[in-house]
Amino acid sequence: MHGLQTDHGLLTARDVARLLGVDIATVYRMASDGRLPGVRVGRQWRFLGERVRSALRLGVPAAAVGAAERPPVGDAPGWSDRQLLSDLVGFAADALGVMMVVTDMAGRPASAIANPCPAVAGRLGDPDLLATCTLEWRALAAEIDFEPRFRLGAMGFECARALIRSGSELVGTILAGGVAAVGSERADDGLYHLDEDRRRAVLRLLPRLAAALSRLAGHPDAALDPQGGSR
Repeated sequence: MHGLQTDHGLLTARDVARLLGVDIATVYRMASDGRLPGVRVGRQWRFLGERVRSALRLGVPAAAVGAAERPPVGDAPGWSDRQLLSDLVGFAADALGVMMVVTDMAGRPASAIANPCPAVAGRLGDPDLLATCTLEWRALAAEIDFEPRFRLGAMGFECARALIRSGSELVGTILAGGVAAVGSERADDGLYHLDEDRRRAVLRLLPRLAAALSRLAGHPDAALDPQGGSR
């Protein structure tokens, strides 16, 4: 992305249009329907450079321009007891007060979306919503960042994720989301507002959950230690 004008890692619609080789109107349409990971800043769209890079590396936006193609949506393979998986994720989501889901490395959900925030709960049956989420989950899985941290996503809320391993192989992610950005004071936005202690607790516990879920997935040698490294 050399030569593109950025502001704190954000790209303009013109930057993205040049990058994809499309007109700005197409970029706006893709942002509005969730095919591009962007956020509204006043009346303008801004796009997170790292998210666009990740999506481009996977071939997502370019393949999606003017087409109805989306990544496969459905149950991810490899989990021996899907009900137990969903139950455990649901328990963790309720305890932490966030929305949670487990995916494979292609972004396909392996568990139900647990404890959905009000902004998402009413749309769980919408295939476009799930396709948009899958794109974002896929991009998150592709980021080579082993330290869990909150990131602002295309849906307008923050997510954090930990990677699930099988030996040296990455096999999935556990995500915590539906979280309002720090400083957001809108009580009616349908998101979870976490104080700093709760945010730190989520980030601290995600790697431990990833370690437990790796064993459930049938990979007893796969684990993440509480500090996020392999053991």
